[in-house]
Amino acid sequence: MQLDQIKRREFITLLGGAMAWPVAARGQQRMRRIGVLMGLAEDDPEGRSRLAALARALQDLGWIEGHNIRTDYRWAAGDIERTHILATELVRSAPDAIVVNTPPGLSALQGKTHTIPIVFVQVLDASESAIVINPVRPEANVTGFTNFYEIRD
Repeated sequence: MQLDQIKRREFITLLGGAMAWPVAARGQQRMRRIGVLMGLAEDDPEGRSRLAALARALQDLGWIEGHNIRTDYRWAAGDIERTHILATELVRSAPDAIVVNTPPGLSALQGKTHTIPIVFVQVLDASESAIVINPVRPEANVTGFTNFYEIRD
């Protein structure tokens, strides 16, 4: 099963930590790849904390780094031009999904792919800004939530 065939809600489930991916997807033993575009610097403690929470949530679901999942990180460090360059790199690497945590990163990714699922976190007012027209049932490859720490703290 290709990742683009898996439903958006299943990606939210994977990245949000609420439930596990379907058993069929787990049984394939194919290494899944997640690209992460962080707006912070690589040495930023807040960014590291957020990624640790994501890794814990994934591990709780049976997704273990280096075993059945690989995460590719890109750190923009608040640089908008660098954000666009890194977004291009991530899309070209063809991950199964991309996680992004800033509006500039989300905007850059939206312009570069309409097929790779993009899950945003901490992008405020996504439905008000027309990023997601219908948050209950998104119709494009972009979906997410506004407060990462509500997932698991």
